[in-house]
Amino acid sequence: MKIGVISDTHSHMDEGILGYLKGCDEIWHAGDIGEAEVLEQLSTVAPLVAVYGNIDDRKKEFLHLPEALYRVREGCKIGMIHIAGKLPKYEPKVLNFIKKESPAILIAGHSHILKVQFDKINNCLYVNPGAAGHHGFHTVRTLIRFEIKLGKPTNMEVIELGKRGRL
Repeated sequence: MKIGVISDTHSHMDEGILGYLKGCDEIWHAGDIGEAEVLEQLSTVAPLVAVYGNIDDRKKEFLHLPEALYRVREGCKIGMIHIAGKLPKYEPKVLNFIKKESPAILIAGHSHILKVQFDKINNCLYVNPGAAGHHGFHTVRTLIRFEIKLGKPTNMEVIELGKRGRL
């Protein structure tokens, strides 16, 4: 199973993003979506899983989205939330979530900082795809693709989408 992970689009979507996500079995959006059209466009490429972010939580078009979610894919437990905090000292509600669900992968957004790191203390792979949109302080827009085989993440790819900012 191939999963595309994206976050912090802040209302931006382009053909480059959609092109890199083609061929994914699912797309996971870790919040700060911005506009409902982003989800609509992503869902034309593959089934979509999303949580709301701090810029989304008061918008009626995102009220149906959870703050955090947990799914099992190909035997791999995956959790996702927009604001996780800094690993391994996550926000208290995230630590409770990790203790309760024991995800093998924890996906987060919010920081705009691309990071893939194994958290030895909480025994999970922390994945932040960085930011795919133009809003924020990041310099390069990014997303992540990976596969799950035999219950484990493999073939982790960082995709650079180009510089932040519009000409």
